[in-house]
Amino acid sequence: MDGYGGRRHKAEQDALTVEIGYALVSAVFAAAVVFGAVAGPALLFDLPDLLSKVLLRLGMTLAPIVFVVRVVSVVVRFRRGAQPSQPGRTSPDS
Repeated sequence: MDGYGGRRHKAEQDALTVEIGYALVSAVFAAAVVFGAVAGPALLFDLPDLLSKVLLRLGMTLAPIVFVVRVVSVVVRFRRGAQPSQPGRTSPDS
């Protein structure tokens, strides 16, 4: 059953697994960078209490948003990727 609606080939499953892993790792990195950039000054410097709390809360709010957006964008981009018209052959524009 390798036609439309059939089971996926092992290579397709492996490619999706690798892409999901890449999406998760890159999303963790992006979220950590955003958190460090926003909340880092509050953790490193002696800032006023209100400013420190605002930066920490903003960092804790933006980091998960960046994580989700990154994972979704990578997986959607992978799903929409150009597929060859025939198995084992490249598309003419490659």
